[in-house]
Amino acid sequence: MDFSARYVALGDSFTEGLGDADPSRPNGVRGWADLVAHQLARSNDDFGYANLAIRGKKLRQVMAEQVDAAVALQPTLVTLYAGANDIFRPKVDIDRLMEDYAAGIEKLSVTGATLLLFTGFDARSSKVFGAMRGRTAIYNELVREIAENHGALLVDYWRFSEYHDWHMWGQDRMHMSTAGHINMANRVLAVLEHEGPLDAPPPVPQPQLARVEALRANARWAREHAAPWVIRRVTGKSSGDGLSPKYPQLTRP
Repeated sequence: MDFSARYVALGDSFTEGLGDADPSRPNGVRGWADLVAHQLARSNDDFGYANLAIRGKKLRQVMAEQVDAAVALQPTLVTLYAGANDIFRPKVDIDRLMEDYAAGIEKLSVTGATLLLFTGFDARSSKVFGAMRGRTAIYNELVREIAENHGALLVDYWRFSEYHDWHMWGQDRMHMSTAGHINMANRVLAVLEHEGPLDAPPPVPQPQLARVEALRANARWAREHAAPWVIRRVTGKSSGDGLSPKYPQLTRP
């Protein structure tokens, strides 16, 4: 497929690139969208890439703050994943939420850009996030319907069984690791029918912890990652407060 010269990525931490640390880049992260942009740019000297995603953003914030900015950049390719930060809130009306999602997609579709959307991940292997499978399944069906209605491409994250392997996840158990981001970049490139997948690093063996060690590791995770995540949600704060988009204008990746 030919996506010409302007790729704009929208969303939250998933698209910003959390879990794939790179101090040399804005906000200190790389991520699958940067990797996809780099691959697409290799065959196009005029290629431009913008990444408006910011960690912690809820779906309506993404629609209000990023969609019009994306339209102004006259994109030829747009990727969007938003909604996970809503699904994990204590209360959410998914049907009404997805009405706003559909309105945002309508605005983006008018540009004539190729649209690429994502379903949510099936967290059945997580004791913490697995409880939200039902909500995610409803969200996914609505995403699929919206994609069909607008002729959008779909990356069906829900069906990617390789993400049930913990080496695909970072230490916080919430965001993909570098290996996870590289794999996602290859998944996206496959949907875009782009040749030349990225080489994935070999899996890092996961040590089998004794029961006491596992309890200590879980307690450390709860203290360092889970508790701050819960506190932010209770207090209405976001990990993205004060952050700007990595690449607000089209740049050469």
